Amino acid sequence: MLKYLSRKLLSGICLLFIVSAVTFVLIFGSTENVARNILGESATAEDIAAYNHQLGIDRPLLVQYGSWLQGALRGDLGDSWTRNQRVAPSLQSRLPVTLSIVGVAVLLTGAFSVLLGVTAAVRRGLADQIIQVISVVGFAMPNFWLGLLLVLLFAVQLQWLPPTGYVSFSTSPQQWAAGLVLPVAALVFSGIASSSQQVRGAVIDALNQDYVRTLRARGVRRRSILYRHALRNALPAALTVLSVQFVALLGGAAVIERIFAIPGLGSLTVDAALQGDVPVLMGVVVTLVIVVVIVNIMIDVLNAMLNPKVRLQ
Repeated sequence: MLKYLSRKLLSGICLLFIVSAVTFVLIFGSTENVARNILGESATAEDIAAYNHQLGIDRPLLVQYGSWLQGALRGDLGDSWTRNQRVAPSLQSRLPVTLSIVGVAVLLTGAFSVLLGVTAAVRRGLADQIIQVISVVGFAMPNFWLGLLLVLLFAVQLQWLPPTGYVSFSTSPQQWAAGLVLPVAALVFSGIASSSQQVRGAVIDALNQDYVRTLRARGVRRRSILYRHALRNALPAALTVLSVQFVALLGGAAVIERIFAIPGLGSLTVDAALQGDVPVLMGVVVTLVIVVVIVNIMIDVLNAMLNPKVRLQ
């Protein structure tokens, strides 16, 4: 187990290094007009040169990356160019907000995907057709559009839930839960569309295995075959789908947080992109990659525990 975890951790560190290097080149390599955008059109060439020197972007790109990496290893991600604050504390205050939304969305997506996927695989009639229609609608409907519809219906018309904003769990658990309903629902519906189909395919494949036919011939009950054998063998595929959905939901959270005025990493990313705040963008990318690597390692370990084909050494 320790060797397996070490191998996964090493691959995660390599991935983090590669992503940080590529992202740094792409972002910091296109900062020619940053000073003019921040200072305005009235800035002189001397003003722009002085500001570029202050930001440190007049140095060679490799030197800039080395300086950034040295600070990042100490937990220092630099200063925001537009917010007049350190990047790391800003990310620390917003990361729990995004993780609370995405975490709840992932758990609900996994639960509903397994429920709908198993139902569609076992009941290959009307129930399967209804679930297929729901999946098609989920594929075709963007989550931001669904979020707007949910706000209009449940917040504006019915006034059951708050339309925007976020209250931390420590402040008020009730308000925290109420504020998560609409954004999480928008994320979950789109996630279920693809995940339920993957679970359905995995369960159907498991039910068509020879050992299942043998169990049926021996008179083993259908429910026992489904839950003790077929579903257990389909769970690794469901976990893999869930890891992919976690990344997709992290990406979708950027737009959802913007719509619902939630102060998370997603809304911070959108604001930083619009304002050209390169250090914040870099910090967000690195933070999200670390989160994704940790989650994938956890899912890989669970997958290895459930899947006999995976050998932990």
